[in-house]
This record gives sequence, structure tokens and C-alpha cells, in this order.
Amino acid sequence: MANPTGGRFQKPALLLTVGLMFPVSITVGAAFGYYLDHRLGTFPWLSFLGLCFGVAAAFINLVRVLRLFDNDANGARKD
Repeated sequence: MANPTGGRFQKPALLLTVGLMFPVSITVGAAFGYYLDHRLGTFPWLSFLGLCFGVAAAFINLVRVLRLFDNDANGARKD
């Protein structure tokens, strides 16, 4: 019978999400801060703040994916 929760590529897809989301979140946060710094002339403060927000977003996404991974593993044990 087929697995209704996603199939055999679900776990690798979740890991790929983490691998891509971490650098993308950090880069977007830092780039947005850098852009605002040069628009407002506040260099390096907003670049640093954007970098911090990017790192925070990356860790939040990491926790979300790990919870999905854990929920999937707990569901497999109960079956």
C-alpha cells in the first residue's frame, strides 16, 4: 500500500529544505540590511541587524523542519 504522508522522498526533501533555507535566510537578511544601510547611511548597523534576523529566521526554520521530522518518526513508530 502507498504511503499517504509523502512517500519515500519526503525525508530527503525535508533535509534539502534545511540545507537551502539556512544560507538563503542568512543571505537575504544580510542583503536587506546592507541595502537599507546604504539607503539610509547607517552602515554597519542595519547590516548587522539584518544578519541577526537572518540567522534567527534560519534557526526558526530549522526547528520547524526538525519538528516535522520528529512528528513523522513518532507517527511511524505508532503504526
